Amino acid sequence: MAQVDLNHVTKEFKEIKAVQDVNLSVADQEFLVLLGPSGCGKTTTLRMVAGLEELSSGSIEIGNRDVTWLPPKDRDIAMVFQNYALYPHMTVFENMAFGLKLRKVSRTDIERRVHEAAEILGLNGLLTRRPKELSGGQRQRVALGRAIVREPKAFLMDEPLSNLDAKLRTQTRVELKRLHQRLGATVIYVTHDQTEAMTLGDRIVVMREGVVQQVDTPDGIYHRPANTFVATFVGTPPMNLFPATIERQSGRVVANIENQTMDLPNELQQAASKLTGNQAIIGIRPEDIVFAEGGQLPSGYIPLDAMIRLVEPMGHEIIAHLDIGSSECVVRTSNEWKGSAGNSARIGLASSRLHIFDPESERSLLYS
Repeated sequence: MAQVDLNHVTKEFKEIKAVQDVNLSVADQEFLVLLGPSGCGKTTTLRMVAGLEELSSGSIEIGNRDVTWLPPKDRDIAMVFQNYALYPHMTVFENMAFGLKLRKVSRTDIERRVHEAAEILGLNGLLTRRPKELSGGQRQRVALGRAIVREPKAFLMDEPLSNLDAKLRTQTRVELKRLHQRLGATVIYVTHDQTEAMTLGDRIVVMREGVVQQVDTPDGIYHRPANTFVATFVGTPPMNLFPATIERQSGRVVANIENQTMDLPNELQQAASKLTGNQAIIGIRPEDIVFAEGGQLPSGYIPLDAMIRLVEPMGHEIIAHLDIGSSECVVRTSNEWKGSAGNSARIGLASSRLHIFDPESERSLLYS
């Protein structure tokens, strides 16, 4: 396996900058996920690493070797696509072995590699079958096997689970995680699914309109978002964001949200001083909000008054949609909560979990 480095990589299609000045270093044996909405440039970035798209500027190195202008076959990478791209007239064995035959690998080595990959993927009993005789999950494992037998320096995966149903996607995701741990492979994985990104990635690269927004661990992306886009793109339900006016009262910085005043915790006092004006965006995750019991809130929670608009029972939890003036708020709470739509409620925001963003730059003032 090998390290993969992208240095000031840019891709332009006429007047459109699909990828803008991307700098990334993927460590040897790391599982790096490119995450973002459709059209954000993640697949284009992957295709440039694969050699399927030419760079407009910048360079790419794999294993400390400059591969910027090398064709795909000379980059020593293996790619797994969204569609399985299996040859329907070939058996599983023949599909997995085909690329090795083209490279004139000896028959003994082909047999060894295919059977080793089949053992890893649980395909030993399926080697004589053709693709039409396999389930979607089995076909995807064959596509993975075809990549594994190459013994490449890096695996590039472009939304390989998106064609599977929800249950099979979860199962295959677990298998993929185990596979990475077993192979110790360098993987660059593209997805728009935040669950895949959070569960699979050692690090996540969040992209938007061709620009890298944040590179961090799953924990860092979730708990320390760099801007409002990352805060709302990662997390289900997404982070609540409240427009606020920042004021100073008795030497303290307070936030006015819908005519309700919040005394900001100490860590946000200093962050608020970085604002370009007196307007801010206050953010908090739905699970970091609680309902007052008997009108009382636990210590460390900042009170706000709200109106319950909608209640969604989810079985293991309840998602409550609230109105705080003209602002919407979503709360994730216990399935034992008994609130109902149309009633008022007092909620508490965990002061240690608050975020503050500059409304002009949309960047976090805590983690910038």
